[in-house]
Amino acid sequence: MKLRIVHVAKVAGISGAENHLLLLLPALRARGHDVGLLMLHEGEPGAAELADRLEVVGVPVERFRMRAAVDPFVFGRLFRAIRRLRPDVLHTHLVHADFHGLPAGRLARVPLLVSTKHGFNPFRGRRPFAAADRTVARLAHLHIAISAGLARYLAESEGFQEDGFEIVHYGLDPGPPPPAQPGVPRLALVGRLIEIKGHGVLLEALARARAELPDVMLELAGDGPLEPELRAAVARLELGGAVRFLGHVAPPTPVYERAEIVAVPSFGEGFGMVALEAMERGRAVIASDVGGLPEIVEAGETGLIVPPGDAAALARAIVELGRDPARTARLGAAGRQRALSEFSQDRCTARTEELYLAALETGARRRSRTSAHARSSAKAASSASRKSQGAR
Repeated sequence: MKLRIVHVAKVAGISGAENHLLLLLPALRARGHDVGLLMLHEGEPGAAELADRLEVVGVPVERFRMRAAVDPFVFGRLFRAIRRLRPDVLHTHLVHADFHGLPAGRLARVPLLVSTKHGFNPFRGRRPFAAADRTVARLAHLHIAISAGLARYLAESEGFQEDGFEIVHYGLDPGPPPPAQPGVPRLALVGRLIEIKGHGVLLEALARARAELPDVMLELAGDGPLEPELRAAVARLELGGAVRFLGHVAPPTPVYERAEIVAVPSFGEGFGMVALEAMERGRAVIASDVGGLPEIVEAGETGLIVPPGDAAALARAIVELGRDPARTARLGAAGRQRALSEFSQDRCTARTEELYLAALETGARRRSRTSAHARSSAKAASSASRKSQGAR
């Protein structure tokens, strides 16, 4: 069954949700569906890059520049575009798309409205936002979360029903066989230099670990507002010769491949794409026990799981793997196998398509029952009217 599928997303840069769209939309198109993107943006270079990359592979993109977090003008344009396109499925991603796309899709009478939740955000615990988000979410027929951990977090922080989400993990396309691990205790962390990614905890753990493993080194790939604070922490902890700031690196593949261990010490992760990418490159992962990370990293099988914010536990994990390169290599090899078998893009696409078709079928049956009930009620009312007239 060929579907007309329109996705709506607010794009500022290219990270987890955007990389998901870059893989999912062309993959749905390759399965024979008519797929497009309505992109909300504020003129960011990353938004233009995402649109260009999708258009190169045949996915049309319409661009809607926003001038406010809630933009009535954009809402009107979005509604007219949806009504013109007449999709079978309208699928929104991230907050701005939910708040503009779901009401517009309901007004345009789209048969199936889908919303995917992608991440942890500090504003989700605020009561006014949580109430508004739940209200808008009622417009969607199908709710997707990118991990069971994220669904649990949304239940705890906003009051959603945890079992009201279907879980669709991100997927990836495999690269060539990775090079052998370097055989030296080298760490890497890939991610924006922001508080939630846990860079500060990793630096504290590194300082502790070097007391037992003095040769361990760390590469930090990413940029962001926390850089001055992190450089000051490096100086305070006397790690100047052990830490390299690489800035933004795209793609991050060489960073993974130079590492023996990839750390993901986040305080919150809706999914944890860095962990999956590192596993695909055959690297052992040390990750926090938050969000979707324990669903990706099998503790003791493909890496180690530590409590978030626990520098001592993180240091012990670094020393444990750093002292045993053979075990670290085994974990990395098992991680690559798991990444390819359990988190392929084909699996992600197939699951998404399956949910679309099942929800459309359920909606069609519901409309059919409603229509049959209406016809039955009308027939009964007509019969009662004729009897009443006969009695007079």
